[in-house]
Amino acid sequence: MLEGTGLIKRFGALEAIKDVSFKVNEKEVVGLIGPNGSGKTTLFNLISGVYKPDSGKIKFMGEDITGLPSHKICRMGIARTYQLVRPFLNMSVLENVMVGALYGAGNGLSKSRSESLEYLRFVGLDHKKDVPARNLNICERKFLEIARALATKPKILLLDEPLSGLNPKEINDAKDLIKRIRDDFGVTVFWVEHIMKALRGIVERVIVLNYGEKIAEGSFEEVTSNQRVIEAYLGEKWVI
Repeated sequence: MLEGTGLIKRFGALEAIKDVSFKVNEKEVVGLIGPNGSGKTTLFNLISGVYKPDSGKIKFMGEDITGLPSHKICRMGIARTYQLVRPFLNMSVLENVMVGALYGAGNGLSKSRSESLEYLRFVGLDHKKDVPARNLNICERKFLEIARALATKPKILLLDEPLSGLNPKEINDAKDLIKRIRDDFGVTVFWVEHIMKALRGIVERVIVLNYGEKIAEGSFEEVTSNQRVIEAYLGEKWVI
């Protein structure tokens, strides 16, 4: 479904992504982990058209999307969220989601409104549809951003640390939501996460980056027992 081959991205003398190849299959949930600065968000930026790779190719549904602008990639079915959530603070919760429906899915106003309400129900924010986004807490803002991304009608959703800043109950709610995104909508999920244990039981595979290189890939159990991953990221005290 989504495939990167030999990707390289440089920022001056810094090689942020070093010959990375990956594949995400349809209806999978795939985790992407690594230390801060390992290239995870840069890889998402290459996929979503924020950056153009210096070398390598990205294919989506068999079509070369390397270097295409973000709006075209979004219309093709790739949506993303950000580690630092970015709602339109002075717009209502409903209006925020409608932006995704209008811009990403290309719906008319009436259809955008009705579908946006459905996505708000899905994430549990329909009761706050008329509330300005600036009044939401961090968990609600993250769920709002997921609803807005879903409103673009994606085939694959790139989630950048959706659990950061959440308390244990909110983390469990977010994990359940991610499962339902795949199970209810059939949307593939590519998920950057630092809370390693949150990935267990949800992801089919985990990809590990370190200093811009892919150092491991496999099941949760395989990756968390990989000595190179333990040394680079998890630490010797890691216990599954």
